[in-house]
Amino acid sequence: MSCFLCNSSLGKKLVMSISGCVLVLFILFHMSMNLTAIFSPEAYNTICELLGANWYALVATAGLAAIVAIHFIYAIVLTLNNYRARGAQRYEVTVKEPGVAWASKNMLVLGFIVLGGLALHLFNFWAKMQLVELTGNHVNSLGLAPTDGATLIAYTFSKWYYVVIYLVWFAALWFHLTHGVWSMFQTVGWANDTWYPRLKCISNIVATIVFLGFAAVVAIYFAKSLCPCCAGIC
Repeated sequence: MSCFLCNSSLGKKLVMSISGCVLVLFILFHMSMNLTAIFSPEAYNTICELLGANWYALVATAGLAAIVAIHFIYAIVLTLNNYRARGAQRYEVTVKEPGVAWASKNMLVLGFIVLGGLALHLFNFWAKMQLVELTGNHVNSLGLAPTDGATLIAYTFSKWYYVVIYLVWFAALWFHLTHGVWSMFQTVGWANDTWYPRLKCISNIVATIVFLGFAAVVAIYFAKSLCPCCAGIC
């Protein structure tokens, strides 16, 4: 089984699909958690406390990091294998459509952008929250408690350049998901003529929900930083 997953093209694509599915579920969870900060900063901080340096959160963080690494490594390996087999021609899908051509041909580039955004996100949040707790400190470099996630969000998205960078990151994630979610199902043989339009629609819906959910948090907190009345908190 391990040889199949490591050596065969189908096995590698299966690993990509499974790891991608886990990451999509986590992204949806993370988006839902962030939306809480809009309606109740106190509730969001409670969630941050529950997901701090607790053993279950640390195990989940380590597992998530491993899945991200596996997904990215297999993406590079598959891309290199496809180049060797077909030159500049990318991996061919069962059904082609102009609307997915750009995303499908630039998945690795989009992946690098997503990974870069993830690195920045870890610097802005994880390093100032869970990592601070792990080092035994009671405040981070901003003088905030590591569980005060709502104030950290407000500080981060009061900076216009972070707003721009994060929106670009979310846009890259949207493109990545519009093809990636559908591709997960294609790997297991569901992308036939009947299911392709449905799966493509599901992919677009999932990607759009993720984009709008994350972007809403950024936009609303940026609006608060410009004018508290714009966010209806006066």
